Amino acid sequence: MNYRIGYRTAKTAIGTAASIIIAQQLGVHNFASAAILTILCIKPTKRKSLRAAWDRFLACIVAMPFSALFFEAIAYHPLVIGLMLFFFIPTIVMLRARDGVVTSSVIILHIYSAGHISKDIVLNELIVIMVGIGVALLMNLYMPSLEKKLYEYANQIEDNFRKIFMEMAEYLRTNESTWDGKEISETARLLNEAKSLSFRDVENHLLREENHYYHYFTMREKQFEIIERLLPISASLTHSVEQGRMMADFIEELYMNINPGNTAYIYLDKLRKLKKEYEVMKLPDTREEFVARAAVVQMVNELEDYLLIKSSFKGIKGTKKGNRSGTVGAN
Repeated sequence: MNYRIGYRTAKTAIGTAASIIIAQQLGVHNFASAAILTILCIKPTKRKSLRAAWDRFLACIVAMPFSALFFEAIAYHPLVIGLMLFFFIPTIVMLRARDGVVTSSVIILHIYSAGHISKDIVLNELIVIMVGIGVALLMNLYMPSLEKKLYEYANQIEDNFRKIFMEMAEYLRTNESTWDGKEISETARLLNEAKSLSFRDVENHLLREENHYYHYFTMREKQFEIIERLLPISASLTHSVEQGRMMADFIEELYMNINPGNTAYIYLDKLRKLKKEYEVMKLPDTREEFVARAAVVQMVNELEDYLLIKSSFKGIKGTKKGNRSGTVGAN
């Protein structure tokens, strides 16, 4: 059985040890609590880690005056802890730092265990908080780049688009197919995974709100919805017509040019010319031919929407070695 240690696991292990060592070297009491803060603040993305750190820092800071007020004014008694939490937890929720409730409770229990509050105790807890959170933030400065994986997803999705269009064109020519359609479910899965990963990439950039890959996969998702509508339309063409063969030629050219350096507007122009050719062709003689030609016209409309979606997308530059240079997916 293969066992792989993830980067987050490694960061948690190293960060936990580092926070304990630092806290011990600084001579603080309850130094192990710094490790708890570190563990809780290491998250999958930089933004989540920063948010977790802020929530816990704020909650811990608020916990100290609350402790001083309730313990010193009433008593150091378990019932007072319960009474204080009735007021403390809603305050933290109101401050939108609910994730800090657990860690701030540790600070409260430290003060309760001490039996009194003083400048030294407050300073001790502040050091514990800063060491624990500080180490976590330092650990999370490194996040592995997701660009290569995102580019791979883009290539896989485009390859599947090519295969689907290729099979569609072949059926339009022959009215026969042995295709198992596995690329349909595979593409749906790839799109979901790719969008999730691209959103994670956004979360790893503190100053960047947008991600070109996320927009790219959203665009492909919309195109894929059109492809899913095209498939039953093409499958309904059980009667071969000249318009169907012309559509097959267009689709073949389309799938052969799903690659860098081609632009959607070129194929929009060709599709519109094809539509005009259909309009001047001889009217159908039989009901079967009429139904087939109506289906082809429907395909033209769907393909026009497909290309319009892509024409509004600027593209993604390929920069990885071994990948194609230029803009991903022009069609």
